[in-house]
Amino acid sequence: MGAVTESDRILTLDVLRGVAVMGIFSVNVVAFAMPEQAYFNPSAYGGTRGASLLVWLANFVLVDGKMRGLFSLLFGASTLLVIQRAQAAGLSPASVHYRRMLWLLVFGLCHFYLIWYGDILSLYAIDGLLLYLFRNQPVRRLLYWAAGFLILDLLVMGAMGWSFLALEAAAHAPHASAATLASWHDFSHDFAPPAADALARDLAVYRGSWGGIVRDRLAHAAGDPLMQAVFASPETLGYMLLGMAGLKSGFLTGAWDPARYRRIAVVGLVIGVPAYALLAWNGWRSEFSTGIIFVDFFAVATPFRLLMMGAYASLIILFARRAGALRDRIAAAGRAAFTNYLGTSLAASLLFNGYGLGLYGHMARWQAWLVAPCFWAAMLLWSKPWLDRFRYGPFEWAWRSLARWSPQPMRRPAPVVVPA
Repeated sequence: MGAVTESDRILTLDVLRGVAVMGIFSVNVVAFAMPEQAYFNPSAYGGTRGASLLVWLANFVLVDGKMRGLFSLLFGASTLLVIQRAQAAGLSPASVHYRRMLWLLVFGLCHFYLIWYGDILSLYAIDGLLLYLFRNQPVRRLLYWAAGFLILDLLVMGAMGWSFLALEAAAHAPHASAATLASWHDFSHDFAPPAADALARDLAVYRGSWGGIVRDRLAHAAGDPLMQAVFASPETLGYMLLGMAGLKSGFLTGAWDPARYRRIAVVGLVIGVPAYALLAWNGWRSEFSTGIIFVDFFAVATPFRLLMMGAYASLIILFARRAGALRDRIAAAGRAAFTNYLGTSLAASLLFNGYGLGLYGHMARWQAWLVAPCFWAAMLLWSKPWLDRFRYGPFEWAWRSLARWSPQPMRRPAPVVVPA
């Protein structure tokens, strides 16, 4: 893996990645602060009125799924860049790629089991193993493959949603059988408000010790990374392939005409925002029916999510063309996105879990969300000064060094002073 020099970097990718990693924490903070069901269902915990309802509404309409989607696009684009640069340097692109993905899987599994259950790195690593097969595909074929995976995801999630709604109706019918109620409990566990005993147990675990949290995860969620890979891979692979196509076509590098980006942004927002607002209203009107929340988020929202991802990417690319201190700091946060992603998990775990400040379950949704701007500020404050002195973020350096089996040079060389 040849070192990526400053001139090798593509500014728009760094800025896009910086916005995405900050945006992801806007929704992830809820999953750190309260029971996991609250991430999708505001009636599960954290409040459904006033400021908490508004925070849920803003995140659902504007952020949730879109930033993760952008992050996936950028992973596909960055993976293709690494493969191309390895090939140009005379290295084995397959060896470079698969070593990177296997070490990313190690990072992801450590992240999941030891820090936070919401890890996406292991999913990216597993799906990334397949990306190498598409490296030489032209843009049109990449788009066909991406469409195929996204349609597959829509069909699977639509079928699951239909079953979800049918089972919910059966479970809430008069004289529902014990077997039906048990099936509903198992099927809806991650989305429905938890029962009093389950809630008490969850609060006790996450307000307890680090060892207790890890033991509970190993006992009750050990297979979750595999399940995530099974059910989330079609969508994630689709986005990654779109990212590869976006790199090859010049969309993600900012090579298109500004008017074209503006049209994509206008169409995506004019269609996507009202559609998401309607889905939010549908959830609220149903009093946050578990089945409706599942169907709306995982199936109905899919095409509108894509439109908004395209709109956001276009606006960010236009922003990246304008020089300025804020742009440069966001780009630095994107260059250190791996460290910022893992760093927010470490910091948020210490903030909310019992082995840290122990704020888990003690905040309303709006109060927990106020942590997010503080973390954004931290990313913007540390990333650029660090990268002015060092080549990589700390976790980027560790990943690169492990993949190469050799510690990589970290500190930037001192500038050469030429006498006047």
